[in-house]
Amino acid sequence: MIPARYAASRFPGKLMQDLGGKTVIQRTYEATVATKLFDDVFVVTDSAIIYNEIANNGGKVIMSKKEHDCGSDRIAEAVESMDIDIVINVQGDEPFTDKESLAKLIEVFKNDDNKTIDLASLMVHITDEDEINNPNTVKVVIDQSNFALYFSRSPIPFPRDKNTRIKYYKHKGVYAFRKEAILDFYKLPMQSLEATEKLEQLRYLEYGKRIKMVETNVQGVEIDTPEDLERAKKLWK
Repeated sequence: MIPARYAASRFPGKLMQDLGGKTVIQRTYEATVATKLFDDVFVVTDSAIIYNEIANNGGKVIMSKKEHDCGSDRIAEAVESMDIDIVINVQGDEPFTDKESLAKLIEVFKNDDNKTIDLASLMVHITDEDEINNPNTVKVVIDQSNFALYFSRSPIPFPRDKNTRIKYYKHKGVYAFRKEAILDFYKLPMQSLEATEKLEQLRYLEYGKRIKMVETNVQGVEIDTPEDLERAKKLWK
């Protein structure tokens, strides 16, 4: 599932921007389909512009029936009546989605015989100080078993002792859910941490869900700003 809204707060209409002759959302959809990892791939949107873009190019797309504040809610509505077990959420602004990283997410559930993992997500080791301190870069801290402890727009952990050698991880907004976990999310109200940081993954943590983090070396470019789009165009070339 690829949740896609037109009115992004930081960069409205970003998914309809041109990237190498096709729109960002079309590039993301094609990259996801090309992995050949999934039984089906859908874009889920509240925008007639995005709906028509995917449908007119032969893709599969679902129009949301309700207004939603986040991608997880949009996906939950779409999959509620589907006979599925695992749902993968690929963000619409991830045109460099790669097979290797998604396969690692799926493998988490194949090895989880006791169903102790509610959802899994990707993270990338980052070292650039500007990126670490950028509030548009979401950081995650993990325990020794790679379960998420917290996500923040702030640099976490805070290096009180500058000599401490700590690894910083950027959260990539790609998730794999058990269907029941995302439906639980859909029914539970937003709590204070999610409302403060504007990060939907915090709702899972606040309600006791376990998020297994999977490290990937694929950085790519997530298109949140016009500057990101220019970087993506250079990388695409």
